[in-house]
Amino acid sequence: MRGRRGDRMTINIQEHMAINVCPGPIRPIRQISDYFPRRGPGPEGGGGGGQAPTHLAPLALAPPAALLGATTPEDSAEVDSYDSDDATALGMLEFDLLYDRASCTLHCSILRAKGLKPMDFNGLADPYVKLHLLPGACKANKLKTKTQRNTLNPVWNEDLTYSGITDDDITHKVLRIAVCDEDKLSHNEFIGEIRVPLRRLKPSQKKHFNICLERQVPLASPSSMSAALRGISCYLKELEQAEQGPGLLEERGRILLSLSYSSRRRGLLVGILRCAHLAAMDVNGYSDPYVKTYLRPDVDKKSKHKTCVKKKTLNPEFNEEFFYEIELSTLATKTLEVTVWDYDIGKSNDFIGGVSLGSGARGEARKHWSDCLQQPDAALERWHALTSELPPAAGALSSA
Repeated sequence: MRGRRGDRMTINIQEHMAINVCPGPIRPIRQISDYFPRRGPGPEGGGGGGQAPTHLAPLALAPPAALLGATTPEDSAEVDSYDSDDATALGMLEFDLLYDRASCTLHCSILRAKGLKPMDFNGLADPYVKLHLLPGACKANKLKTKTQRNTLNPVWNEDLTYSGITDDDITHKVLRIAVCDEDKLSHNEFIGEIRVPLRRLKPSQKKHFNICLERQVPLASPSSMSAALRGISCYLKELEQAEQGPGLLEERGRILLSLSYSSRRRGLLVGILRCAHLAAMDVNGYSDPYVKTYLRPDVDKKSKHKTCVKKKTLNPEFNEEFFYEIELSTLATKTLEVTVWDYDIGKSNDFIGGVSLGSGARGEARKHWSDCLQQPDAALERWHALTSELPPAAGALSSA
C-alpha cells in the first residue's frame, strides 16, 4: 500500500490476518487491540509498522450475551437457545413445544424466524416449516405450516399437533423441524433444520426455543442419490436399527380405542376413534384405511365388525362404535383383535398393522383390557401401537 510518492506504509502480518471477510457475526477476541494497533498523529502513532502502544487499553467489548441477542426467558416457559458461526448464516427459528400426557398429544407452536438465508433472485424467500418425528415414516407423520411470501423474517404463529404420543415416544423419538423455501417452478429448497430430542420436554410444561438453524444432517447414503432416495435410505436404516432390538416389531402407526363393558346391556362396547401416523401403502404416499375387529376365539365367525373406508389419509378419524353381547365372566377368556387395512379396488387389501387386547397381551394392551374388566360402565380410551405382525386368523380374511 502506498501513500505519497516515496512514502511506503507497511502492514504487519498480524493485522493482515485479522481481517475477517466471512459473513456472519465476529466473535469477540480477547486483547483485540494487539491485533489492530491504533495509529494516530504524533511520534507514538507514526506510519511505521511498530507494535501497538502499551498504554492503550483494549477495545471495549460487549458481553457475549448482548452480541447473541439473548432474551430474558418468561416465567411460564423455559428458553433454549444457542449460536454458532455456521448456523447464523441460515437464520434463527422460534417455537414452543408442549407434551400433554393426559391427552397423549404433542403441541408444536411455530412462532417466527429471523434472518433466513435468501433463496430467490429478489434476495428474499418463501419460507414454510415442516415437522417429522424420527424414527418413523416421514410421509405418515409430516406436519406443515403455511407459506409466507417474500420475507426473510416470517411470522407463522401456527399450532401443529401430534396425536397418540406416549411416554415411550418422549423417551426415544426426535422432532425434526425443517425450514424450506417454496418454489412453484421447481423443487422446494432446503434452508436449515433443528432436531429436538423429546426427552428434553417435561409433561404439561411448555418449553420455549429460539435456536439457530443448522445445515442438513448428512446421511450414510451416497451423495449422488436424489432427496427421495436419501429419505427412503434414512427410513430403512432406522427400521433396521429398531429391528435389532430384542423382540421389537416394526411400528405401523397408532390407533385410539375405547373399551367399556355395559352392565345394563350385558356386552362390550368397542369404540374405533381414530388412527395416527399410519404406514403409506399406495403409490401416492397415502392409504385408504379401514378397521376390522374380531372377538377371538370366534367359533361361529360372527364377531367381525368393520368401519367405513377413509380415502387418501394417514390420520383417519372414524368415531364408530361396535357392540359385542357377552357375559363379563366369558369376556375374560376372549381376545379382542383389531387390524387396520388399506382398501384396494380389484385386488386383495393390504395389511397396515394390528394389535390384540386380552389377558395374553403385553404392556399397554393387557392393562387396557384388564382395566375394562375391572371397571364396568367406565369408558376407557387408550392409544395402542400397530405392529407389522399379522394375526394368523386375519391372514385368510384380508379380502373381507
